Amino acid sequence: METLLNITIYLPLLGVLAILLAKSDEAIKWIALAITSLTFAISLPLIFNFDVASSDVAQYVTESGPLVFGLDIKYIVGLDGLSLLLFMLTTFFGPIVVLSAWTSVKKHVAGFFAMLMLLQTGSLGVFASLDLVVFYVFFELTLIPMYFLIGIWGGADRIQATIKFFLYTLVGSLIMLVALVYVGYNAGNVLNDGVFLTDWRMLSSMDYQLGLVEQTWLFLAFSLAFFIKVPLFPFHTWLPYAHTEAPTAGSVVLAAIMLKMGTYGLIRFCLPMFPNAMMEFAPIIAFLSVIGIVYGALVAMVQKDVKKLVAYSSVSHLGFVVLGLFALNTIGVQGAIIQMINHGLSTGALFLIVGMIYDRRHTRQIEDFGGITSVMPIFAVFFMLATFASIGLPGLNGFVGEFLILMGAFTSESIGNIWFAIVATTGVILAAIYMLWMFQRVMFGPVIKEENKLLKDLNAREIGLLIPVMIFIIWIGIRPTHFTQYSEHQVEVLLEEAATKRASILEASNPSELPAWANRLYDITPNYAELSGEDTNE
Repeated sequence: METLLNITIYLPLLGVLAILLAKSDEAIKWIALAITSLTFAISLPLIFNFDVASSDVAQYVTESGPLVFGLDIKYIVGLDGLSLLLFMLTTFFGPIVVLSAWTSVKKHVAGFFAMLMLLQTGSLGVFASLDLVVFYVFFELTLIPMYFLIGIWGGADRIQATIKFFLYTLVGSLIMLVALVYVGYNAGNVLNDGVFLTDWRMLSSMDYQLGLVEQTWLFLAFSLAFFIKVPLFPFHTWLPYAHTEAPTAGSVVLAAIMLKMGTYGLIRFCLPMFPNAMMEFAPIIAFLSVIGIVYGALVAMVQKDVKKLVAYSSVSHLGFVVLGLFALNTIGVQGAIIQMINHGLSTGALFLIVGMIYDRRHTRQIEDFGGITSVMPIFAVFFMLATFASIGLPGLNGFVGEFLILMGAFTSESIGNIWFAIVATTGVILAAIYMLWMFQRVMFGPVIKEENKLLKDLNAREIGLLIPVMIFIIWIGIRPTHFTQYSEHQVEVLLEEAATKRASILEASNPSELPAWANRLYDITPNYAELSGEDTNE
């Protein structure tokens, strides 16, 4: 199974080589479809053979190295409950994305599908990496193909959107790199006889404990990169431009896969390495999440472009994911993990649907449509399902994640205020308003525009790529435990270890050695006084 994991990660690179050697555009498309389909098929045993009750940190682990002389940087990949579903989501969307671009991409076809293959390898590497440096390499690798996908095959304002996307994400990543280097040398001094160490299994263990001041600055550095990638308010402004200008395939990958790298990084690295900082900053991050939920919904409501509306809905929906992660309880974190998958499915489906109607009308303005249901009834059914999933209708996948997240936020000790959950609930109501209003204006009413009377309904290719997404949207909504079971044990263990580590670090902290702001932030002075027997009334 270890070999199978590595084949899954790197098989798309073989597709890049085959595409570059292909003689015709038609051959390129079939190669891309064959490689992505094979990648998905090969990945299936990884989930079928995954032991949900295993106490191992990760399964299917491959370890080799060191990769750099004098530094203990190793190639370590594996899957656990935190990464398995995201890894599978990436392979699942591979052939779907290829099919979505089958007729819409007409220039530089080889380059386009080669970038998709490279992006898939980078994304799979992100979710499988268990070494911090290897994770960072894959994390940065994904920027390159997305940069070209938007910059070459995007819309009229693609250059501005590309530059903004690249600068935002690169700045956050470079700051994280500085923090990563510090962690590597610090962990090496503590655990590895002074040799640079970035093995996530060691960094997340009880043996590696960072002081409160170190945690604060390192958490801010790491989380900035992840918050930009999510994106969390107020770091969200690059996303609507990138989505609007990206080709359909790029928007689907960005929404379904790449945005999840930010939320995944928070739970994979920030929680086990900086547990005290995660707890203390939880109310602030929850506040920003709630702002993002409401703000994204309100801005989506006034959009005239369907694709930009869906883009702003992502800001709102991913605010729920961050809120669930910082609830720091099993219900909230479980909800956040399944909502990452749900958002990928429902928003990915919406971008596919918007791309299909754009290919026919070459416009995304809501006012240019109306009455499409009578002309495209099959399209209307798929659009309706994706819309209902996005607003969290019970029985579909979106309801499951949002319900768990709101329950987790309501009972969270780290957030400490039920008003966060109450205000976040308005995001669900607003989502129903803007999504149903958009659907009504696009799909119902009289067919006023003559161009709309000539629209053709979905063809077999388009129906074929949407059906698998809809199956999972309904499946998760009806039987969510079939999917939450993979992460349940891992989440419980992670939260227990983080709580134990947090208490150990707090107990060992000496207020006299910390700046005043650290004492106030972590409120350790009373704890220290109690431990030392000092009279705090003197």
